[in-house]
Amino acid sequence: MRFRALIRAYRIIQCYGTQKVTIMPKIKTKKGALKRFKRSGGGKLLRNKAFASHILTKKSSKRKRNLRRSTLLDRTDMKKVARLLPYK
Repeated sequence: MRFRALIRAYRIIQCYGTQKVTIMPKIKTKKGALKRFKRSGGGKLLRNKAFASHILTKKSSKRKRNLRRSTLLDRTDMKKVARLLPYK
């Protein structure tokens, strides 16, 4: 591996004599996922419901009210979305 690639891959924190302490780079959070999902108190992922932004005249008040609430993300998608949000 070339020197520049090494610098990109690792950040050198401090040198203690001949020993260098390095850490792996931080993982970037996907900003689109950060805006769309949040964690509940128990650590589960929450999402907003679809179909609540336009063509609202034909939808009942009860339906629109229920669309305002967040709901749990399906367990089949939990692992995928959690990978997009490493620090949340």
